[in-house]
Amino acid sequence: MEEAVPVNRRKVERRKALRDRLPWFTKLAYSLGTAVDMWGLWLYPAVAFAVFNMYLGVQPWLVGLALTLIRIWDALIDPIVGWLSDNLRTKWGRRRPFILIGGILSGLCLPVLFLVSPSWASMKFLGVSVVFWYMMLSTMLYYPIVSCFTVPYYSLGAEMSPDYEERTSIMSYRSMTQKVSELGNFYALRFTNLAWFLIPGTAQKNTLLGMRIYTCILGVVMALFAVIIFFRVKERYYHTVVVKVKEKVSILSSLGETLRCKPFRQLMVMGGAFTLGTSMVGSLGYYATVFYVAEGNRIMGDNWQFWMGVAFMIGGLIGVPLHAQLAHKIGKREAAVVACVIGICGYGGSWFLYTPAIKWLQMISSALMGMAAASLWMLHSAIGADIMDYDELNTGRRREGSFTACGSYILKLGNSLGYYVSGLILTWAGFTWNLKVQAPQTIFWIRSSLASLPVVGLIVAIIFVMRVPLTRERSEDIRDSLEERRGTV
Repeated sequence: MEEAVPVNRRKVERRKALRDRLPWFTKLAYSLGTAVDMWGLWLYPAVAFAVFNMYLGVQPWLVGLALTLIRIWDALIDPIVGWLSDNLRTKWGRRRPFILIGGILSGLCLPVLFLVSPSWASMKFLGVSVVFWYMMLSTMLYYPIVSCFTVPYYSLGAEMSPDYEERTSIMSYRSMTQKVSELGNFYALRFTNLAWFLIPGTAQKNTLLGMRIYTCILGVVMALFAVIIFFRVKERYYHTVVVKVKEKVSILSSLGETLRCKPFRQLMVMGGAFTLGTSMVGSLGYYATVFYVAEGNRIMGDNWQFWMGVAFMIGGLIGVPLHAQLAHKIGKREAAVVACVIGICGYGGSWFLYTPAIKWLQMISSALMGMAAASLWMLHSAIGADIMDYDELNTGRRREGSFTACGSYILKLGNSLGYYVSGLILTWAGFTWNLKVQAPQTIFWIRSSLASLPVVGLIVAIIFVMRVPLTRERSEDIRDSLEERRGTV
């Protein structure tokens, strides 16, 4: 007992050491990359059903199938990018060159995703709409470019600080900025409602033209943010640990070692369950707003979708710092459980809060969803950084790229299956894109799916996050052992 006090005091002093902390502007500069991730990867699925189903008339199951196949392709690319990033050695580091080039190209190429002609909607190739094939081709060319940014970017976040608490702070900055970036996805359809895009003499809008202009604006911002990250953020582990490892690890060996890490597998089940459950109904929330709350008025529904996004953002901005403080007091795993419970309230409560009688009530549900999602992913990343230390202790290598890529593969696979299920649910429920008023049973299945499927995923997430064995004390012991072996960073 006499030795416990000085050891604990030394650990506390080390956690507070200036060398472990990063300036706020460095964390803010790093967090700007969430805009490239949100707009490059998640804007497209956020508007795909509205653009390709509701505007162009492509069957919803085809839109869902396209999003599924696209995500599977994207997930297959990520491990390759992660392996390349882990093995790259340059005077600028191993992550930053990818971030610069991938970010600029992602921004410049974003509008290409919507360069489809409305006349193609009635044309068929191999029995299905030509628009479907354009969706497949354009995104299969574009998403590898985005992966060249996202995989090194998220890998960099895990190696910015070795401190247990500071990692949570970094992920808090990133998650809060992500909520602001995500607002751009929610605003997209409202942007297409501007008078510039209304077709004269009709109550219809030129959704495609609006999306093309909107993505040009976002693309410029994406490229600018990539440049800022390249010049303002450094790779902390690179010169101390990484450059000492000369031999390159094969991609199969790297992925195999990553997947053998038991805490990592537990974390991936947790994230995958949440992703699969929520992505199943990600688009259904939009349909519930337009065809139930707004009673078929699509312009009103798009406007409410924007305000839902504002509520989602505010929920995230409130939830992230609260859960960061909660993680400091009770631990990251326990704070993640609290985030899951909030998500259960948000999604389960949608059955009551999505109502045409009081339309703004749906914003409460969206705020709870946003609070849960932002907080859970912040904690997911913070726990993931601790797992990478656990892996270094056992393998002697820093393989953030492999872990990020494998994690991305699982999460994107969950997303892709969820999008496909969304399309199947809409088709099975009898949704008809050119009807303003949908059948009662169609509305029922949309609403019931929205209120139930994510809850199941969140319950599974709670079970598996509590199985991750890395407490604060265990993580500190791992850091002690690593620094005795290879020094501080």
